[in-house]
Amino acid sequence: MNPFSSRVKNADEAVKIIKSGDKVFIHSAAAAPARLIQAMTNRAERLRNVEIYTIHTEGPVPYADEKYAESFIIQAFFVGPNIRKYVQSGRANYIPMFLSEVPALFRKGIIPLDVALVTVSPPNSKGFCSLGVSVDISNCAIDHARYVIAQVNPNMPKVYGNGVIHMDRIHAFVDVDDPLYEIEIPEPNDQERAIGEYITELVDDGATLQLGIGGVPNAVLKSMQHHKNLGIHTEMVSDGIVDLVEKGVITGLNKGIDRGKIISGFALGTRKIYDFIDDNPIVNLRDSEYTNDTDIIRRNPKVTAINSAIEIDLFGQVCADTIGTRQYSGVGGQIDFIRGASLSEGGKPIIALPSITNSGISRIVPMISEGASIATTRAHVHYIVTEYGVAYMYGKNLKERAKAMINIAHPSKREELEMAAWELLKGQ
Repeated sequence: MNPFSSRVKNADEAVKIIKSGDKVFIHSAAAAPARLIQAMTNRAERLRNVEIYTIHTEGPVPYADEKYAESFIIQAFFVGPNIRKYVQSGRANYIPMFLSEVPALFRKGIIPLDVALVTVSPPNSKGFCSLGVSVDISNCAIDHARYVIAQVNPNMPKVYGNGVIHMDRIHAFVDVDDPLYEIEIPEPNDQERAIGEYITELVDDGATLQLGIGGVPNAVLKSMQHHKNLGIHTEMVSDGIVDLVEKGVITGLNKGIDRGKIISGFALGTRKIYDFIDDNPIVNLRDSEYTNDTDIIRRNPKVTAINSAIEIDLFGQVCADTIGTRQYSGVGGQIDFIRGASLSEGGKPIIALPSITNSGISRIVPMISEGASIATTRAHVHYIVTEYGVAYMYGKNLKERAKAMINIAHPSKREELEMAAWELLKGQ
C-alpha cells in the first residue's frame, strides 16, 4: 500500500518516507523546496548515507553542515555559491556532466532515485501541477523517482512546456505560501558594458540567443534595444529579456524551431521574470535534454551563444569552472551551446570575460593554471571577447591565435604574454 495515499500537510511527516541509503533529488534553482529541505535535515540523526543530488539550488543548504556528514552525502552536478565551500573542503562532491546528458542518468537507472523533493503550483481543474520556474533536469528526476514529495505553493508560476506533474503522481503534499527565491540583477560595471557593446556588434538581426545571468548578459540585453526579431533558445532566462519582449525586439519569428516561442530550461531572477512567465504561452520551459540538445539548437539560424570563462590560454583553451584545482562552478551547458551555435547557419559561439581580475591578475594566460579543468577546447572556440575587443580564432593557426589573444589582453599584460608566446611557439 502506498504510505502516502492521503494528502499530508506537515513537512516533518512528509519527509519520513526518506530512509537511510536513499537517493534524494532536490528541485533546482528558485524551486528548491526550503521547508522540505529543513524537515529532512531535522531528521538527520535517524538517517545515514542519504545521497542528495542537485544541479543547483538557491537558498539554505542546512544538510551540508559538517555535523551531518554521516547522514547526507552531497552529489552536485553544478557548484553554486551555497554549496561551493563544501565542495572545496571535500564535504560535498562534484559530478562533471554536460547538462544535456544529466537526465539520462536518471532515465537509464545509472542513478536510481528514491525520492524527489519539489515545489509545484496548485493543481488545475484537471489535477495537473506545474513545475514552474525549473524544469531542466528536474522533470526527468521526478518522472523516475519512486516517491515524490511536493510543496504546493500558490506563488509558483504556471508555465507552459513539459514541466507538469499530475497530483496522482505526488505521494505527499505540503501546503506553503512562501515567496520564491529572488536574485537581484546587478547593474553592469564599465568593464562589462564594454564587453557587452562588442558582443552586441556581433549579434545579427534575427539571431537566436543563448545567454545566462550576470553583468555581461545584462549589459548585452540592455544594448540591444534596436535589434529586430531576436529569438531565445537557452538553458536559463532572467529579467533582462522582459523589456526586449515588450519592446518587440524579441519575437522569435525567425527561429527555425519553436517559432515565436522563448525556450528555456529554468528561470531565475526577480519577481519580474516569474510574473512574466506565469501563464504566458510564448514561454516554454523544457527538459535540458531538449534545450541543450545540439541537434535542436542548430536548427535555429544565427544562434549566438554567450558564455563566460575564468581564464583562457593564448591558444583558446577555456577554463570555465575551476580556479586551479578548486571547483568553482560546473561544466553546465557551455559545450552544448558552443557546439550548437557553431553548427547553426550563421551561428556565433562567444566566450566573454574581463581581461583582468579586480586584483590585477590577467585572465588571459600563457597556459591554463596547473590542475584547472578545460571546459571548452581550443577546437571549439570561435569568438573571445574582452573589454579590449574581439579575437576571432576559428581556422587560425597557433601563432595567429596567440596574436589575437594578446590584442584583447589588458595592456599592462601584453608584453609578458608576447614573451611567453615566443617561448611556447619556438619550433612551430
